Amino acid sequence: MTTTSSAQRVRTGRITFFVALAVFAQESTWNLYDSQVPPLLREHIGSAAVVGLLMGMDNVLGIFIQPWMGNRSDRTRTSWGRRIPYLVAGMPLAALLFLAIPHVAASLPLLILVMFGYALVANSFKPIAESLLPDFVPPERRSRANAVVKIASSLTVMVAALISIFLIDDHPKLSFAIPAILMMTSLAVLAAKVRDNRSPAYRTALDEDHAERDQEAPGVRVRDSVLDIARDADRSRLLLLVSILLFGGAWAASRALMTPYGMETLGMSRGEAGGLTLPSGVAFIVAAYPVARLAERFGRLRVMTVGMTVFAAGMVLGTVVQTPTGAVIALCVAAAGASSFLVNAVVVLWNLAPSDRVVGTYTGLYTVGWVSGGFLGPALVGGMVDLTGWSLLLLDVAVIALLAVLVVARVNALQRRSSVSRAL
Repeated sequence: MTTTSSAQRVRTGRITFFVALAVFAQESTWNLYDSQVPPLLREHIGSAAVVGLLMGMDNVLGIFIQPWMGNRSDRTRTSWGRRIPYLVAGMPLAALLFLAIPHVAASLPLLILVMFGYALVANSFKPIAESLLPDFVPPERRSRANAVVKIASSLTVMVAALISIFLIDDHPKLSFAIPAILMMTSLAVLAAKVRDNRSPAYRTALDEDHAERDQEAPGVRVRDSVLDIARDADRSRLLLLVSILLFGGAWAASRALMTPYGMETLGMSRGEAGGLTLPSGVAFIVAAYPVARLAERFGRLRVMTVGMTVFAAGMVLGTVVQTPTGAVIALCVAAAGASSFLVNAVVVLWNLAPSDRVVGTYTGLYTVGWVSGGFLGPALVGGMVDLTGWSLLLLDVAVIALLAVLVVARVNALQRRSSVSRAL
């Protein structure tokens, strides 16, 4: 039994590394895209609003594409499995389009066309790579595995910053080539080492297909999955998606509005205010894995509730101590607390899925909730700031976060009443 357990840990560790590598490569391109494409657009467009609209195009595409592509991969059956074929097809094309961005920057129509193509393709395989994790990793170990993936994703912010600092001014084309090479390298490793037709989830999906003799069974399509969630009397999955939207909004607002907050309330320069969130990124990385272990020991929903409350408390602390140092400390506390949600929320959603056939779809639905929160949250909190003033920004964020806490607490109460254990 010990030998079986050790072998399972080795398999879990290997697939976690491979998924983390794939996500690291993808997010490296996304982070450099977000930081360095706006200056290219500014060479042609004077309006910041238009630049922002074009940069937000990838989020809008993601809302529609990611659930659909996650669902397509759920329904795919090949000798390579259901995820790897899409990665083999999509990642080289995304790398090529990303590599082309600085080469077409002199022409605005071409630049927008390549941006659209990159956003379309990269959004298509983003949930597919992430869905490899629940395909291979058993429910009880998914939090720690997802923590490693989140840490890898967070490190890409630093990679993009280093490329921007040391290369972008003198070697703009090389700067875009580095993340593209990382993506192709990760694909080569995945294609050589991973066959998701061997994953437990894929084998379970095949067994369910054979048992029902119908691969188009109810609950397989995106529409059926959404209706199943909406009509479920338990409401746990629906409420969890609501909490993802709410907390995603609070998190996005705490990041997007910090620079003007530092300038308006703390009297900082634009550059100084822009660096307020950097230490909190380190706090997130440090907290992510311990939080995952705590969640697996004491329950994911319970740890999420505590962590989200810590996030809100950090925002309140920053409101009380309105100095640059106070803001940095508050953001570090908040980021450490937020890690409990960012690591565990998608795991809870995976574990609430009715079948292994739909984990890709559920990964896409998580993204819809998170991205929608990222779009609506800064706007909602910005409206609250218009009413209350910049000095209460962090308190406004705390209010949204506490609403999310109440929703997760309700999900926890519903699950405690349930007779079915879902590793929550």
